[in-house]
Amino acid sequence: MIKIFKTFGGYIEIPKVEKGCWINVTQPTKEEIQRISEEFNITADTVLDILDVDERPRVEFDDTWSLIIMRIPIKNSNNSVPFHTVPLGIYMSDDFTLTLCLQDNEILPIEQVSPFREQLHQIPDVINFILRLFVRNGNTFLRYLKEINQQTSVIEKDLEESIKNSELNKLLKMEKCLVYFITSIKANEIVLAKLHHSKKIVGEINEDMFEDAKIENKQALEMAQIYSDILSGMMDAFASIISNNLNIVMKQLTLISILLMIPTLIASIFGMNVPNFIEDSHWAMPSIIIVSLFISVIGVFLFRKRRWF
Repeated sequence: MIKIFKTFGGYIEIPKVEKGCWINVTQPTKEEIQRISEEFNITADTVLDILDVDERPRVEFDDTWSLIIMRIPIKNSNNSVPFHTVPLGIYMSDDFTLTLCLQDNEILPIEQVSPFREQLHQIPDVINFILRLFVRNGNTFLRYLKEINQQTSVIEKDLEESIKNSELNKLLKMEKCLVYFITSIKANEIVLAKLHHSKKIVGEINEDMFEDAKIENKQALEMAQIYSDILSGMMDAFASIISNNLNIVMKQLTLISILLMIPTLIASIFGMNVPNFIEDSHWAMPSIIIVSLFISVIGVFLFRKRRWF
């Protein structure tokens, strides 16, 4: 979907490109990708780089245009990894600024008229618009990290009463999310630093806004690293607990097998087709059963005394 706005932030939507406008593109179709290349005069390689799910964040400058790629968090609705990151490209030229993302996102939601409508003043230039995107991106990372922590706590409670691997698999998916987040946030931090020190950026950087973006990004990185360390230690601990629970179950089954083997052995001996001196006695059967139970009870007593049960 392609939407064209008169100013940054999306206050007024316009039908065609004007000088200084902002173009927001999300989940483009093949026809829209072709339109971006032809009408907006953006090379196909640049568009494909931004739409590459594995594209790394970077800053790129040319004589007539500039490109900034950052990675933003995305929430999955399917049963795979709950959260991951995708690239968001910001293409800047003398006539317009274009943002392009291969998936719908909360940083620049295509259905929302103005993602910055809560601001009292319009965004004056592209550099402050980019800084607001970094601040918004950091806030989104922090919100998703809190959701990951909440989901991890629920899985932890289920795992305390389980000896299955399904909960560990869920924790593994959460750990993957944190790895994606940490890698993306670190790369975004490098892009933010290059943006601040670049001499080719036109416009004055709002230092307060830059500090806000830097702080939000750093806080998200620290939280992701803390959650990752906690989750890694938790997985190791619960893996040991599951293994220990399994060993306890196997031990109990082995002890039960030993206790059942005692009457089986006695019954096998007296069941042989050979003289055993009590085959003619009326008390043979009850005596064998009583002796078997007595020896089994002694076995249970010895196992309990050694705390094997």
